[in-house]
Amino acid sequence: MGLTAGQRVRLVADLGIGEAVSGEALVGFLSLGAGAEGTVERVDGELPEPEEVREYRRLKDLFDDYGHTMPEESRKRLESQLAALEPEWTAHQATAPG
Repeated sequence: MGLTAGQRVRLVADLGIGEAVSGEALVGFLSLGAGAEGTVERVDGELPEPEEVREYRRLKDLFDDYGHTMPEESRKRLESQLAALEPEWTAHQATAPG
């Protein structure tokens, strides 16, 4: 899921940001607990794709390239794996920029 400026978000896990050290002293650290809510102010760079999206791409490429040569049971198993990952893929496509 991509982030966009102005989007409301809620953390699902504790988040620690910082640990800037100057000499021997800790200069700054921000700790936010799971459930904290806020608004995205700015997005720098891109987040990596979720594991499910990468797996969908890998399996889809495998199916497209070799599905027609696979034994029927293997092809059916691959189709069911793709179907299980389809919701994550669809959600990623809906939120992907451009």
